[in-house]
Amino acid sequence: MAKAIHSMIRVLDEEKSRSFYKEAFGLDVAERLDFDSFTLVYLCNSETSFELELTINKGRTEAYDIGDGYGHLAFSVDDLDAQHERMKSKQLKIRDIVEFKRDGTLLARFFFVEDPDGYKIEVLQRQGRYL
Repeated sequence: MAKAIHSMIRVLDEEKSRSFYKEAFGLDVAERLDFDSFTLVYLCNSETSFELELTINKGRTEAYDIGDGYGHLAFSVDDLDAQHERMKSKQLKIRDIVEFKRDGTLLARFFFVEDPDGYKIEVLQRQGRYL
């Protein structure tokens, strides 16, 4: 059986990105690998062994084109309303909370936040399949 271990995104400013993911999701650096032309930074927290890999290409000065193929990363939280207010108070780029229903049944409550490079991150209330 395969096990998902990380997802990678390319970022322009390592410090801005590390700061955002620490502030928004409590992710800390698990490992930082520096090479001649790029740096890899693995971020994680105690909630899961899944990591977010930031790739910083040295010498890059223009923002990446995220394109129309990227969807989003997702994090689940115990108290969606509290996290929404916390991120709002830190002036992060967030959207309103949405309730996603099917046939009148609540499937998910969530909002999106955007990181410094424009990547969308879904924040879901822990319930149902989103534990």
